[in-house]
Amino acid sequence: MYTQTHRLILAILFVLFYGSCQEKEQEEVPDQAGFSLDFPAISDKLLERMDIQAGERVILMGLPGDFDALIPLLQKGISAAGAEYLGALSMGDIQPESWATDFTRGAEGKDLTTLTEYFQAVDLGIMLPGATVTHTPYKAMQDVLKGNSGRTLHFHWAGAYDLSGQELPRDDTIDAFYQKALLATDYLQLAERQQQFEAAMRGKRVNVRTPAGTDISFEIGERPVTKQDGNASAARAAAGKNLIDREVELPAGAIRVAPIEESVEGTIVFPRMQWNGEWVDGLSMNFEKGRLVDFTAAHNSEAVEAELAQAGEAGRSFREFALGLNPDLAIQRSGRAWMPYYGYGAGVVRLSLGDNTELGGQVGGDYVRWNFFPDASVKVGEDLWVKDGELLKP
Repeated sequence: MYTQTHRLILAILFVLFYGSCQEKEQEEVPDQAGFSLDFPAISDKLLERMDIQAGERVILMGLPGDFDALIPLLQKGISAAGAEYLGALSMGDIQPESWATDFTRGAEGKDLTTLTEYFQAVDLGIMLPGATVTHTPYKAMQDVLKGNSGRTLHFHWAGAYDLSGQELPRDDTIDAFYQKALLATDYLQLAERQQQFEAAMRGKRVNVRTPAGTDISFEIGERPVTKQDGNASAARAAAGKNLIDREVELPAGAIRVAPIEESVEGTIVFPRMQWNGEWVDGLSMNFEKGRLVDFTAAHNSEAVEAELAQAGEAGRSFREFALGLNPDLAIQRSGRAWMPYYGYGAGVVRLSLGDNTELGGQVGGDYVRWNFFPDASVKVGEDLWVKDGELLKP
């Protein structure tokens, strides 16, 4: 049986990029040989976005060998802000002695429940590249967030895919692109764009269509809209309405919302992808009042049914609408086209199935499936915001 994480990865790998973009002849991504990350600038930007306050207790989590140079820089900035540095906790098998403190040593060997209680003392967790929810310490910190306590900055450096759905290994080109997005994004402008889109959705019906035949609409009512605008301050966390309001991601760009379940009506047409580990073609799902009522597939509908049977009620429920609004993370369509950072760039739509409680929704369970659509059109009321994957407004 696939775990939630497995399904997420499969959805990213096999849903993202099929359609008109796939027909383009692809060239190699130009290599920026010799590029090196500017760790001091990256550290300064992370510290700026976190706005650490005196007296806060801060822990880092990461994988040794990846972004190690950030740790002493962040430690220095944390201490300069008058906060307490709790050390860096390894997500790997080895805990470097230079990362260790009495606090991290006290975390070693604890199970999830005990570690969650231990982390109640943490005000801010900084998740460096390589730290994911599959690691017990990260999951424990998320459980702290569920109790409306603390906050995290999830600083990842992954999620680049070519338009055939294959994950791209990190190279100088990707590093350079992500660094530019992190450092050059106009965070005030991004926040304003996200606020405008949220305001537009309130009281209006949102419709998503794709050339393949997706035509689904919904309303958000008063549901919270999480805006990944790069604001990881304590003030922002205190105003949060759900778990993901307290888990800020950098680079930034997407808005996320769980629509009113009963308002979701229409059809999602999926490109060729895997369900239950098997290829499925021509899949079309029909939803009424947020529930899957029927589906058809041109090939291997049995695999879809098998996964849905394992998923339970959550698998037959619409979960989430997300839209990327950061032009600095948009799909790179010149040369060998590729999508950066899980579709957080302008115009990429996510239509997900499953548990949406972390978003403030009513669907429980332990199943989540993310599905990305880079060629969707989004209309809010009578206003067209996205056309064929291109952001039109504001």
